Amino acid sequence: MATAVPLDGDDACIGEARHLAADFLSRARTDHGVAVSARAVDLTRLVVSELVTNARKYAPGPLWMELRIMDGTVEVTVRDSARAQPAARPGDPGRVGQHGLEIVMAVVQAFQVRLEPSGKRVTARIALADGPVGDARRADSPTGPR
Repeated sequence: MATAVPLDGDDACIGEARHLAADFLSRARTDHGVAVSARAVDLTRLVVSELVTNARKYAPGPLWMELRIMDGTVEVTVRDSARAQPAARPGDPGRVGQHGLEIVMAVVQAFQVRLEPSGKRVTARIALADGPVGDARRADSPTGPR
């Protein structure tokens, strides 16, 4: 099961993306009998929000979001036009803001960034069943671990 949607890149696209992700998981559960925990829905909405917010903030133009159910996970991919590698900053409890990627890394099963000729593709995988999170086994981009 998969879906892909363009997002126009304006401020409303962040909320729209969260809603689309929750609806996708609801359809996976009701229409296809996929076991999706409430926690998985919440974490997916969080990850979608952070990835789309980063793309909206740092990349001009429209975005593309893909959602796919595979191997007991939901795979969230956000594509944008910026070729800059996102990187989690070192932990700093005194820093206000800019913790989004740190949060994503703490709750996903896998994380990957791929640079493409037209920008980049950021993919995160979230477990659909409750259990440990934050393993973040990364299929790393050519420049190394995030």
